[in-house]
Amino acid sequence: MNTLHEQLLDQLVSYVQTLPANAKLLSERQLANKYQVSRNTVRLALLDLESTGLVRRVQGEGTFVNRINLQSDLGSSYKFGQQMRLLGKTPSTKIISFEEKDVNAYFAKNLNLEIGEKMFKVRRLRLADNEPMMLERSFLPVKLFPTLTKEMLENDSMYDVFEQEFDEKIDYADEYFSADVISNCDCESMQLKPGTPCLHLERKTYDEQKHIIEFTLSTARSDEFAYHVRHNLEN
Repeated sequence: MNTLHEQLLDQLVSYVQTLPANAKLLSERQLANKYQVSRNTVRLALLDLESTGLVRRVQGEGTFVNRINLQSDLGSSYKFGQQMRLLGKTPSTKIISFEEKDVNAYFAKNLNLEIGEKMFKVRRLRLADNEPMMLERSFLPVKLFPTLTKEMLENDSMYDVFEQEFDEKIDYADEYFSADVISNCDCESMQLKPGTPCLHLERKTYDEQKHIIEFTLSTARSDEFAYHVRHNLEN
């Protein structure tokens, strides 16, 4: 049988998922009255929710909803569709551009290619319930995906295409993120005002032979995303 704490957690998760991003939760006292538990039980449950990234607590102001929790593993931001479906949202992807480019020094370093080799540049807008959430610029070595087309990426997830069409299986990815404000060139696609806070993400994805198969630069809405990282520390 679930403990009182676990029961309350389940109830609070259901409650939070009915609220829009940045909505303020009821106060600890109101939640205690609503669920007929002590304020201490509510406080502990809210701490658990905060640790998972579902909510954020602001000293002196209350507890607020974070809509999306990005995990720092292969269930990360690039499992966008899966994350959205778990949250009851309808994910979709719009391919803004798909083009073949020459690799310059910057991309040679980040894709482990030679200058002058070919790469695909794919610009994608990720949406949930038709609302822009993330703008991705992905750079892919043409020699690994020689017959890749825009239509393939419109119909399936990028990683499914990699595996099913090109037998490229993902082993791991390194992902970094930083806080910033959105650039002027991204405002229109993301439907945000200039200067709006955002998250910048950089990801390198490796196959089972440790080759870099994808380098992606993303801009995500910081009012919609929380980032949860678990560290395994050894004594």
